[in-house]
Amino acid sequence: MFAESVIPLDSWVSQFVDMLVDNYRGVFQAMKWPVEFLLNGLDSGLNSIHPLIVIVVFALAAWKFSGIKLGIFAVVSMVLIGLLGLWEDSMTTLAMVLASVIVCTLLGVPLGIIAGRSDRFEAGLRPVLDAMQTTPAFVYLVPIVMLFSVGNVAGVLATIIFALPPIIRLTSLGIRQVHPELVEAAQAFGATNWQVLRKVQIPMALPTILAGLNQTIMMALSMVVIAALIGAGGLGSPVVLGLNTLDIGGAVVGGLAIVLMAILLDRLTQGIAQK
Repeated sequence: MFAESVIPLDSWVSQFVDMLVDNYRGVFQAMKWPVEFLLNGLDSGLNSIHPLIVIVVFALAAWKFSGIKLGIFAVVSMVLIGLLGLWEDSMTTLAMVLASVIVCTLLGVPLGIIAGRSDRFEAGLRPVLDAMQTTPAFVYLVPIVMLFSVGNVAGVLATIIFALPPIIRLTSLGIRQVHPELVEAAQAFGATNWQVLRKVQIPMALPTILAGLNQTIMMALSMVVIAALIGAGGLGSPVVLGLNTLDIGGAVVGGLAIVLMAILLDRLTQGIAQK
């Protein structure tokens, strides 16, 4: 019954992407400029700072927000990454993650706030977020490469699409979980909608919003290897190279560095949320 394709959806999608590439490639190239500017600034800045300064900053931040154990772990992890010869790749990966998280925060928090305050907007946004979270990352790598070319910027844009939904969902959840009586009390004292949002809803929802930020960071790190397939640098490169050349040692070393950085960022953001 279904032996042959009846709906040529693949052809329609290909024709649509080809139309975008032929007619609007310049627009998409202009759209990537802010991300490229942010990424290049973070990458060059992190790689120009002396490694000892970076290690000290991470250690002090970990100690302040999570305690001495995480501070020691930060020092050991960063020194080990440097001794493995992956310091420059680690800073590039950190720059990609930071650029992705900054863009996701600037887009996701306002969208989450609107979704948390509007049932209609939330209902319309939910299927879009479902599609973004469930679509395999490899599926949208092809149109991203066609529209934005290969490189770190394309990897960051793919990461943004993949990592954006959690911060939107959890921001919306945090706003909705604020007790209605608190909102009613603020309104009873004459607070405007903006004052209710700024002084009641956002402070009460902040732990949930920071949990969404934590999940966004973790999902951004999980895209490191996939982004390396389209020319993005960083710690994904030795993993992909090890996969292509069957170099198990190189792949394990790159994966270990990713794991250490993921654990450090996860514990650090959790500590900030608890504070």
